[in-house]
Amino acid sequence: VVANLGAMTGGTVVGYFSQTFGRRLSIICICVVGAALLYPYTFTSSKAVIAAAFFEQFCVQGAWGVIPIHLMELSPGSIRTFVVGTSYQLGNLVSSASSTIEATAGEQFPLPPLHSKGKPVKRYEYGKVICIFLACVYAYVILLTFIGPEKLGRKLDVAHDADMAEATHGRVRQEGPEEQYDGEKHLATGVERV
Repeated sequence: VVANLGAMTGGTVVGYFSQTFGRRLSIICICVVGAALLYPYTFTSSKAVIAAAFFEQFCVQGAWGVIPIHLMELSPGSIRTFVVGTSYQLGNLVSSASSTIEATAGEQFPLPPLHSKGKPVKRYEYGKVICIFLACVYAYVILLTFIGPEKLGRKLDVAHDADMAEATHGRVRQEGPEEQYDGEKHLATGVERV
């Protein structure tokens, strides 16, 4: 519960500040903070792990909450939702094997067995595996975000979509800040605004 509260808070707070400081800077900074919190998150065995879980999930959702809008700002208008949706689903596809990979990798880090009813029970140090796994994910996100461009504040409405202008033979055009656009009326009539 505490971790999920951290995730909701992180997505909201980092998303808000990304409007001012930029998507790339927000994603990179929060990933660095999240990476710094990996040790207390994965190696704490006391109730203090609650605080570490809150702040780790704050960072995770802080970064992953900003990534979709960053991708939307980078994508061409005609395939914007396709890019974001497909990226999300491909991420799910790739991460679907993560529990199997973590379980297999965990076998490389055995702990002394516990004894239950006179029989030894095997244990593994999954904290170390999760730490390594998350560190790799953070590094990957930082690298891809760093080498990519920033298009903060890109207009995403139909009036500013070059693909839509081409499809409608130039009937949708760029507006100045003084113009107002009634998209519903314009799309319903299909008439070029004067």
